[in-house]
Amino acid sequence: MKKRVLIVFILLIGIFGVLNKEKIKLAFDFSPVKINGDAAVLMDEKTGKVIYSKNQHSKLYPASTTKLLTALVVLEHTSIDEKVTIGREVFLNTEEEASAGLFEGQVQSVEELLAAMLLQSGNDAARSLAIFTAQKNNGKQLSLEEALKYFARLMNDKARDIGASESHFINPHGLHDSNHYSTAWDLAMIAKEAKQNNVIESIVNQQSYSTQTHTYANRNKLLNSDSEYFYEAATGLKTGFTDQAGYCLVSSAEQNGQELIAVVLHSGKETMWSDSISLLDYGFGNGNF
Repeated sequence: MKKRVLIVFILLIGIFGVLNKEKIKLAFDFSPVKINGDAAVLMDEKTGKVIYSKNQHSKLYPASTTKLLTALVVLEHTSIDEKVTIGREVFLNTEEEASAGLFEGQVQSVEELLAAMLLQSGNDAARSLAIFTAQKNNGKQLSLEEALKYFARLMNDKARDIGASESHFINPHGLHDSNHYSTAWDLAMIAKEAKQNNVIESIVNQQSYSTQTHTYANRNKLLNSDSEYFYEAATGLKTGFTDQAGYCLVSSAEQNGQELIAVVLHSGKETMWSDSISLLDYGFGNGNF
């Protein structure tokens, strides 16, 4: 009888030991990086190796990080010195959306509009570039709606070519649409492609870009030397926000010859920056994460 009691006692100790270990695992997050955003990816730009990921294949809304893909499509079909006459698409703006302040009849180069779109995050610039590119590539006059739909097809084709096959794009700017989505993995792949484009890389690395009529300020605080989130190694890339997407950031940085791409989706207004810095620090082994 005593022997049976002893065996039962030993078994109970073992069971409770296992349960307590499981509780400990649940109580502590053993992830090397604490990320507040719903999804994240840290990628080595040269090799494409994923160093860290969180829900990297979850479908989320990309907001204005969409514009990296828009820039790639535009530059595939146009040259930077081509002149674009701004048309009635400026009246498609919705209230409170990001705008570069373009006006009907204004003439801007493709490069100037890319700066307006990538730095100031102007949705008006994204529409004008998309319509100009669609009209040129299609070879015939399209209505504004037809041109934007045509450009969206070019975006999805380009995404598939890059290997971003988990995404679907409806517009060139990233305003909310339930059928306009991406993943942290796909955006990292798009960013990797964008970083290989000299025009995009030169624009997103600037704090500001001036034309004869406008000065476009970069919204990326990692590049702003006056910001508390200034990150000396940062080289780009693109911010994003909508109510549905939350705060998003696709960032890049270079340190001691190592180049990294970090993607954070659906984070907070401040944690978007701290999440990205934590990822980059982890990738560089800076020990601040």
